[in-house]
Amino acid sequence: MSGIYIHIPFCKQQCHYCDFHFSTSLNTKEDLLNALKHEMKIQSSFLKGTKIRTIYFGGGTPSILTQDEINALFNSLNRNFELDNLEEITIEANPDDLTEQKVKQLKDTPINRFSIGVQSFQAKDLKYMNRAHNVQQAYDSIKRVQNAGWENITVDLIYGTPTLSHEQWQENMQTVIDINIPHLSAYGLTVEEKTPLHHAIKKGKKLPLDENKSKIQFEMLMDFIPNNGLEQYEISNFAKKGYEAKHNGSYWTDEKYLGLGPSAHSFDGKRRIWNISNNIRYINSINRGKLNNDFELLSKEQRFNEYVLTSLRTNKGCNLDYIKSRFGPFFVDFVTFSVKKRLNNGEIEQKKRFLVLTKKGKLVADWIASELFYIN
Repeated sequence: MSGIYIHIPFCKQQCHYCDFHFSTSLNTKEDLLNALKHEMKIQSSFLKGTKIRTIYFGGGTPSILTQDEINALFNSLNRNFELDNLEEITIEANPDDLTEQKVKQLKDTPINRFSIGVQSFQAKDLKYMNRAHNVQQAYDSIKRVQNAGWENITVDLIYGTPTLSHEQWQENMQTVIDINIPHLSAYGLTVEEKTPLHHAIKKGKKLPLDENKSKIQFEMLMDFIPNNGLEQYEISNFAKKGYEAKHNGSYWTDEKYLGLGPSAHSFDGKRRIWNISNNIRYINSINRGKLNNDFELLSKEQRFNEYVLTSLRTNKGCNLDYIKSRFGPFFVDFVTFSVKKRLNNGEIEQKKRFLVLTKKGKLVADWIASELFYIN
């Protein structure tokens, strides 16, 4: 199974923590959407022989697109790819975009899943992150989507901000349960270089992060959400049964996927490929019939390391039989030897042929994964 990601690189304003590729100018939107359709034609054979199960409109802010623009992109996808096995079509949306009129228009598109970027139900948090919406818009957007008939909804929340107390974090989590959201993605705030948040903290204009606070709120998350009906099926993702994100599964299980649009990433089973992160240069290249991208041919060791990193984050864990068939028996011996310390101190447990992080292990997941990397 494979998925297609479509990057819509436009936003109304910049969230101060965001380091994704986007533009706040819509001057090139029409040209870029035309280039996306052309790239679909150029890349039509990329996923040949695989069953395309998911499409994901990400960004940026895909919810700035009109009904006609979304349908035109989907029609182009239909012309260039075999979509008979399609199960999930997700659009990322900002709460302030989801007006009654917009939600009504989206009913006449193929979208069957919403990812709503709430981030917080606390006003001070939204201000700290420079989000475009307010608390009331967060509530209203979710209710509108639900009332329009969509059940498959996920919201994003961010914890670990200096403005978020433990009590407020508990309120945010309780809200997700109270309004019957079937999927939650929750992330600890990170400060990336070259972002406005990084510069503001460096200049003393914004409060710095507290790593211990983020750790405590992650523990609160793991205690509360699974005890209220949403299973932690991946370190940052929680879902009611049947509402797990199918698209993200391509990234976590070593499957092929295609990324379309500026800065989008693809994986063909051996190479990691990424498009240029510049709207104008992307458009100009595609209009000449050429892809403007770079790639890295992954060694067996790199592919093994990536599998360990992503599979350990899931509740299924790291499959030793898969490692043997995909990478060879040497890597099974390597990982079973390297994991002994973490098994002994209760951070990993072995369930038949799977290595699975315990709650204790999830607190240091990246450290554990790095210890299991094979460095030649």
